[in-house]
Amino acid sequence: MQLVKDLEQWQRLRSELDKALGFVPTMGALHEGHLSLLRRSVAENELTVLSIFVNATQFNNQADLQSYPTSIEDDLKLAQSVGVDLVLMPDYVQMYPDNFRFQMHEEIFSQDLCGSDRSGHFTGVLTVVLKLLNLVQPEKAYFGLKDYQQYLLIKDMCAGLFLPTQIIGCETLRENDGLAMSSRNRRLDGVARDVAGSFNGILYHSNSDEDAISALQALGCNVAYIKTLYGRRFGAVEIESQGDTVRLIDNLVPENLK
Repeated sequence: MQLVKDLEQWQRLRSELDKALGFVPTMGALHEGHLSLLRRSVAENELTVLSIFVNATQFNNQADLQSYPTSIEDDLKLAQSVGVDLVLMPDYVQMYPDNFRFQMHEEIFSQDLCGSDRSGHFTGVLTVVLKLLNLVQPEKAYFGLKDYQQYLLIKDMCAGLFLPTQIIGCETLRENDGLAMSSRNRRLDGVARDVAGSFNGILYHSNSDEDAISALQALGCNVAYIKTLYGRRFGAVEIESQGDTVRLIDNLVPENLK
Protein backbone atom coordinates (compact mmCIF):
# COMPACT_ATOMS: atom_id res chain seq x y z
CA MET A 1 0.00 0.00 0.00
CA GLN A 2 1.35 3.41 -0.99
CA LEU A 3 0.65 6.57 0.99
CA VAL A 4 0.73 9.85 -0.95
CA LYS A 5 0.49 13.19 0.84
CA ASP A 6 1.74 15.49 -1.91
CA LEU A 7 -0.71 16.30 -4.71
CA GLU A 8 1.95 16.96 -7.31
CA GLN A 9 3.38 13.51 -6.60
CA TRP A 10 -0.15 12.08 -6.78
CA GLN A 11 -0.85 13.67 -10.17
CA ARG A 12 2.40 12.25 -11.58
CA LEU A 13 1.53 8.84 -10.20
CA ARG A 14 -2.04 8.98 -11.49
CA SER A 15 -0.87 9.80 -15.01
CA GLU A 16 1.12 6.55 -15.01
CA LEU A 17 -1.73 4.31 -13.86
CA ASP A 18 -3.57 2.43 -16.58
CA LYS A 19 -5.79 0.26 -14.40
CA ALA A 20 -9.42 0.72 -13.40
CA LEU A 21 -9.64 2.55 -10.08
CA GLY A 22 -12.23 2.26 -7.35
CA PHE A 23 -12.37 5.13 -4.87
CA VAL A 24 -13.62 5.59 -1.32
CA PRO A 25 -13.37 9.18 0.00
CA THR A 26 -13.40 9.49 3.81
CA MET A 27 -12.54 11.87 6.62
CA GLY A 28 -10.72 9.09 8.45
CA ALA A 29 -11.60 7.56 11.83
CA LEU A 30 -12.37 4.41 9.86
CA HIS A 31 -14.92 1.90 11.12
CA GLU A 32 -16.51 -1.26 9.77
CA GLY A 33 -18.84 0.78 7.56
CA HIS A 34 -15.88 2.32 5.75
CA LEU A 35 -14.19 -1.07 5.51
CA SER A 36 -17.26 -2.54 3.83
CA LEU A 37 -16.99 0.13 1.12
CA LEU A 38 -13.29 -0.56 0.69
CA ARG A 39 -13.82 -4.32 0.49
CA ARG A 40 -16.42 -3.84 -2.23
CA SER A 41 -14.08 -1.57 -4.17
CA VAL A 42 -11.24 -4.06 -3.87
CA ALA A 43 -13.55 -6.81 -5.17
CA GLU A 44 -14.81 -4.78 -8.13
CA ASN A 45 -11.73 -2.85 -9.33
CA GLU A 46 -8.13 -3.47 -10.32
CA LEU A 47 -6.87 -0.87 -7.82
CA THR A 48 -8.54 0.82 -4.85
CA VAL A 49 -7.81 4.36 -3.67
CA LEU A 50 -8.75 5.60 -0.20
CA SER A 51 -8.63 9.30 0.61
CA ILE A 52 -8.38 10.63 4.16
CA PHE A 53 -9.10 14.33 4.45
CA VAL A 54 -11.03 16.13 7.18
CA ASN A 55 -12.76 18.72 5.04
CA ALA A 56 -13.03 21.94 7.03
CA THR A 57 -15.30 23.66 4.49
CA GLN A 58 -18.25 21.37 5.26
CA PHE A 59 -18.30 22.22 8.96
CA ASN A 60 -20.52 25.13 9.95
CA ASN A 61 -19.55 24.61 13.61
CA GLN A 62 -15.87 25.03 14.47
CA ALA A 63 -16.29 23.13 17.73
CA ASP A 64 -17.58 20.16 15.73
CA LEU A 65 -14.56 20.36 13.45
CA GLN A 66 -12.12 20.54 16.36
CA SER A 67 -13.67 17.52 18.06
CA TYR A 68 -13.91 15.35 14.93
CA PRO A 69 -12.08 12.08 15.76
CA THR A 70 -8.80 11.18 14.09
CA SER A 71 -6.84 7.92 14.16
CA ILE A 72 -4.44 8.00 11.23
CA GLU A 73 -2.14 5.15 12.27
CA ASP A 74 -5.06 2.81 12.92
CA ASP A 75 -6.74 3.94 9.69
CA LEU A 76 -3.70 3.03 7.62
CA LYS A 77 -3.42 -0.40 9.24
CA LEU A 78 -7.11 -1.08 8.59
CA ALA A 79 -6.82 0.10 4.99
CA GLN A 80 -3.90 -2.19 4.36
CA SER A 81 -5.71 -5.12 5.98
CA VAL A 82 -8.58 -4.95 3.47
CA GLY A 83 -6.37 -4.59 0.40
CA VAL A 84 -6.28 -0.86 -0.34
CA ASP A 85 -3.58 -0.05 -2.89
CA LEU A 86 -3.22 3.73 -2.57
CA VAL A 87 -4.02 6.23 0.17
CA LEU A 88 -4.31 9.90 -0.74
CA MET A 89 -3.91 12.15 2.30
CA PRO A 90 -3.45 15.84 1.36
CA ASP A 91 -3.70 18.83 3.67
CA TYR A 92 -6.01 21.85 3.47
CA VAL A 93 -3.52 24.13 1.70
CA GLN A 94 -3.05 21.61 -1.09
CA MET A 95 -6.76 20.89 -1.49
CA TYR A 96 -7.74 24.56 -1.41
CA PRO A 97 -4.97 26.55 -3.13
CA ASP A 98 -7.74 29.00 -4.07
CA ASN A 99 -8.71 29.31 -0.36
CA PHE A 100 -12.22 28.11 -1.24
CA ARG A 101 -12.70 30.87 -3.80
CA PHE A 102 -14.30 28.41 -6.21
CA GLN A 103 -17.26 26.50 -4.83
CA MET A 104 -19.79 23.94 -6.02
CA HIS A 105 -23.35 25.00 -5.16
CA GLU A 106 -26.61 23.11 -5.49
CA GLU A 107 -29.69 25.25 -4.99
CA ILE A 108 -32.58 22.87 -4.24
CA PHE A 109 -32.11 19.58 -2.37
CA SER A 110 -29.01 20.80 -0.54
CA GLN A 111 -31.19 23.38 1.24
CA ASP A 112 -33.36 20.69 2.87
CA LEU A 113 -32.68 18.16 5.65
CA CYS A 114 -29.02 18.51 6.74
CA GLY A 115 -28.72 21.63 4.62
CA SER A 116 -31.56 23.38 6.43
CA ASP A 117 -29.63 23.90 9.68
CA ARG A 118 -26.03 23.49 8.50
CA SER A 119 -25.41 26.52 6.35
CA GLY A 120 -22.91 25.81 3.58
CA HIS A 121 -22.47 22.16 4.55
CA PHE A 122 -23.24 20.66 1.18
CA THR A 123 -21.33 23.34 -0.69
CA GLY A 124 -18.26 22.14 1.20
CA VAL A 125 -19.11 18.49 0.58
CA LEU A 126 -19.75 18.87 -3.15
CA THR A 127 -16.71 21.07 -3.67
CA VAL A 128 -14.30 18.65 -2.02
CA VAL A 129 -15.84 15.59 -3.69
CA LEU A 130 -15.57 17.27 -7.10
CA LYS A 131 -11.91 18.05 -6.40
CA LEU A 132 -11.21 14.49 -5.28
CA LEU A 133 -12.96 12.95 -8.28
CA ASN A 134 -10.91 15.18 -10.57
CA LEU A 135 -7.72 14.12 -8.80
CA VAL A 136 -8.41 10.39 -8.60
CA GLN A 137 -10.37 9.95 -11.86
CA PRO A 138 -11.92 6.68 -10.69
CA GLU A 139 -14.23 4.44 -12.69
CA LYS A 140 -16.31 3.84 -9.55
CA ALA A 141 -16.70 5.70 -6.26
CA TYR A 142 -18.43 4.23 -3.22
CA PHE A 143 -20.59 6.06 -0.67
CA GLY A 144 -22.52 4.78 2.33
CA LEU A 145 -26.30 5.28 2.27
CA LYS A 146 -26.36 6.48 5.88
CA ASP A 147 -25.60 9.82 4.22
CA TYR A 148 -28.40 9.30 1.71
CA GLN A 149 -28.87 12.99 0.95
CA GLN A 150 -25.15 13.35 0.29
CA TYR A 151 -25.20 10.28 -1.97
CA LEU A 152 -28.07 11.68 -4.07
CA LEU A 153 -26.44 15.10 -4.38
CA ILE A 154 -23.10 13.63 -5.44
CA LYS A 155 -24.74 11.28 -7.92
CA ASP A 156 -26.76 14.13 -9.44
CA MET A 157 -23.69 16.41 -9.53
CA CYS A 158 -21.75 13.83 -11.51
CA ALA A 159 -24.63 13.39 -13.94
CA GLY A 160 -25.16 17.12 -14.28
CA LEU A 161 -21.47 17.84 -14.91
CA PHE A 162 -20.94 14.80 -17.19
CA LEU A 163 -18.35 13.24 -14.90
CA PRO A 164 -17.60 9.67 -16.01
CA THR A 165 -17.38 8.17 -12.50
CA GLN A 166 -20.11 5.72 -11.51
CA ILE A 167 -21.42 6.64 -8.04
CA ILE A 168 -22.34 3.53 -6.07
CA GLY A 169 -24.43 3.63 -2.91
CA CYS A 170 -23.79 0.92 -0.32
CA GLU A 171 -26.17 -0.14 2.43
CA THR A 172 -25.70 1.23 5.94
CA LEU A 173 -23.89 -1.02 8.40
CA ARG A 174 -25.35 -1.00 11.90
CA GLU A 175 -24.47 -1.96 15.45
CA ASN A 176 -26.45 -4.74 17.12
CA ASP A 177 -29.03 -2.25 18.47
CA GLY A 178 -29.52 -0.65 15.05
CA LEU A 179 -27.34 2.43 15.49
CA ALA A 180 -25.79 3.36 12.14
CA MET A 181 -22.01 3.02 12.25
CA SER A 182 -20.37 6.44 12.28
CA SER A 183 -17.05 7.97 13.26
CA ARG A 184 -19.01 10.30 15.54
CA ASN A 185 -20.15 7.35 17.65
CA ARG A 186 -16.71 7.40 19.26
CA ARG A 187 -17.67 10.62 21.00
CA LEU A 188 -20.66 9.08 22.81
CA ASP A 189 -20.31 8.25 26.51
CA GLY A 190 -22.25 5.34 28.01
CA VAL A 191 -25.47 7.21 28.70
CA ALA A 192 -25.43 8.98 25.33
CA ARG A 193 -24.69 5.71 23.57
CA ASP A 194 -27.79 4.13 25.14
CA VAL A 195 -29.91 7.04 23.92
CA ALA A 196 -28.36 6.84 20.44
CA GLY A 197 -29.23 3.15 20.30
CA SER A 198 -32.93 4.05 20.32
CA PHE A 199 -32.68 6.43 17.36
CA ASN A 200 -33.04 3.84 14.61
CA GLY A 201 -35.95 2.02 16.26
CA ILE A 202 -37.90 5.24 16.79
CA LEU A 203 -37.41 6.24 13.16
CA TYR A 204 -38.59 2.82 12.04
CA HIS A 205 -41.57 2.20 14.31
CA SER A 206 -43.11 5.69 14.66
CA ASN A 207 -46.38 6.14 12.78
CA SER A 208 -45.53 9.71 11.81
CA ASP A 209 -42.65 12.18 11.79
CA GLU A 210 -44.33 14.04 14.65
CA ASP A 211 -44.48 10.86 16.77
CA ALA A 212 -40.79 10.23 16.12
CA ILE A 213 -39.90 13.79 17.14
CA SER A 214 -41.87 13.47 20.38
CA ALA A 215 -40.26 10.14 21.26
CA LEU A 216 -36.75 11.42 20.64
CA GLN A 217 -37.36 14.61 22.59
CA ALA A 218 -38.65 12.50 25.49
CA LEU A 219 -35.22 10.80 25.55
CA GLY A 220 -33.53 14.21 25.81
CA CYS A 221 -32.43 14.53 22.19
CA ASN A 222 -32.41 17.86 20.42
CA VAL A 223 -34.14 17.01 17.14
CA ALA A 224 -32.74 18.88 14.14
CA TYR A 225 -35.28 17.30 11.80
CA ILE A 226 -37.39 14.23 11.15
CA LYS A 227 -38.83 14.23 7.66
CA THR A 228 -40.26 11.66 5.28
CA LEU A 229 -39.26 12.15 1.64
CA TYR A 230 -38.93 9.79 -1.34
CA GLY A 231 -40.48 6.98 0.70
CA ARG A 232 -37.77 7.21 3.37
CA ARG A 233 -37.71 8.77 6.83
CA PHE A 234 -34.69 11.00 7.41
CA GLY A 235 -33.58 12.15 10.83
CA ALA A 236 -30.88 14.13 12.59
CA VAL A 237 -30.49 14.49 16.35
CA GLU A 238 -28.02 16.07 18.73
CA ILE A 239 -27.14 14.21 21.92
CA GLU A 240 -25.22 15.62 24.87
CA SER A 241 -22.16 13.59 25.84
CA GLN A 242 -19.68 14.68 28.54
CA GLY A 243 -20.31 18.35 27.87
CA ASP A 244 -20.06 17.83 24.12
CA THR A 245 -22.85 17.79 21.53
CA VAL A 246 -22.79 14.90 19.08
CA ARG A 247 -24.87 15.06 15.91
CA LEU A 248 -26.12 11.78 14.46
CA ILE A 249 -28.06 11.19 11.24
CA ASP A 250 -29.93 8.20 9.87
CA ASN A 251 -32.52 7.26 7.27
CA LEU A 252 -34.61 4.22 6.45
CA VAL A 253 -37.90 3.00 5.04
CA PRO A 254 -40.23 3.18 8.07
CA GLU A 255 -42.51 0.34 9.11
CA ASN A 256 -45.69 2.19 8.12
CA LEU A 257 -44.47 2.68 4.53
CA LYS A 258 -43.45 -0.93 3.87
